[in-house]
Amino acid sequence: MSASRRIVITGSGAVCGAGLTVEAIWDAVVNGRSAIKEISSWDAARWPVRSAAEVTGVDNRTLVEDRKLHKLISRTDLFGLYAAGSAIKNSGVPGHRETLAAEAVAGFNDRSGIFAGSGGGNYSSNYDFFPLLSAAGGDMQKFGRELSENVNPMWLLKILPNNVVCHVGIRHNLKGTNACITNQCAGGALAVAEAVAALRAGEADRAVAVGHDTPFEPETVLHYHRLGLMSPDMLRPFDRERRGTVFGEGAAAVMLETLADARSRKAEILGEFLGSGCTSEATGVLDIRPDGDGLRRAIEIALADAGLAADAVGMVVAHGNGTRASDASEVRALRAVFGSSPPPATGFKWAFGHLIAASGILDLAVTLTALQQGIVPGIATLNALDPELAPLPVSATAQRPRSDIALILCRGFGGMNVALLVRADAMAVS
Repeated sequence: MSASRRIVITGSGAVCGAGLTVEAIWDAVVNGRSAIKEISSWDAARWPVRSAAEVTGVDNRTLVEDRKLHKLISRTDLFGLYAAGSAIKNSGVPGHRETLAAEAVAGFNDRSGIFAGSGGGNYSSNYDFFPLLSAAGGDMQKFGRELSENVNPMWLLKILPNNVVCHVGIRHNLKGTNACITNQCAGGALAVAEAVAALRAGEADRAVAVGHDTPFEPETVLHYHRLGLMSPDMLRPFDRERRGTVFGEGAAAVMLETLADARSRKAEILGEFLGSGCTSEATGVLDIRPDGDGLRRAIEIALADAGLAADAVGMVVAHGNGTRASDASEVRALRAVFGSSPPPATGFKWAFGHLIAASGILDLAVTLTALQQGIVPGIATLNALDPELAPLPVSATAQRPRSDIALILCRGFGGMNVALLVRADAMAVS
């Protein structure tokens, strides 16, 4: 593939319960520290699930310095703006733009895109009008008459799912192609895939992709619990005693550029994006095919997109959400693609929880460091592999990747499956 069509990653940023930087999050993952603790943001004493990986001890101005903006956006947006800003800064793009002649800056901004994956809004986003809706008793005319007196006029602005796309563009003067993807857990991973597609199509020279979400709140936790998806304590992917997932919150972002553009400004390259695949199982909102067919097809599409054989993959970062059905079908998908000898596998959600729309892209950001370090981190909460999943090359301790290529898997409600392939070999893209 020509340099103009090859896509590289030149910056990353993240925030979650495990830290405010990719480096801090990596340190927690590689050293076996989990950020999952008792919920502190609301009284969960009587809730069946009382654990989550919260972002604590961080002032909103650390995330977004402009206090006026805090009134217009939600907590998830703050995380998204912070992660995107970190990725943009770490890429060196702003500094490079300052070296350009004045007449070239406008064109540079026009060729800079933004792609965001958001969770699509939580129950709490609607609190302002729910009491009035209940009091109106179905009388929508009454609801309409009294709406302005009962609902904060800023309500609509705060819940717009594309707030991050909007405000990242404003803050960083990025005026190019953009999209907001609200596809449950797949949102952040799809933001990366869509950004790459836009760059390959020549719609832009660079684009920041970000995923953000704040899924844990009383109603959401209770609803997921009633669906049988929540663990009462820790998240134990692939373990014999796994009991479900645990929520986290935060965001992650990567700066993607054409290789030609990155080379022209002598940017530091974190890795190369090789391919992606996305499929739906078409079975239902919650149903998962036990044979892993949807995920298998997503992996095969990603391999074909990258022009790779399965044996080129050196490590797998599994979705690994800790639910019995998802973990089991994920293993069957890996067997279908890799046969009896899949590459070393791991998962990261045990360390910072399931960030829903931000989960796939946060896994990507951490994976780049794993490849650079030549480490497949262990799953610290893995005590005993479920015998029904054996053989599976997962471990509580670190392993070595078989190559410098990683496969990242992400799944979501509605039977969504996304697979991403990246390489972090600086020599391969130099």
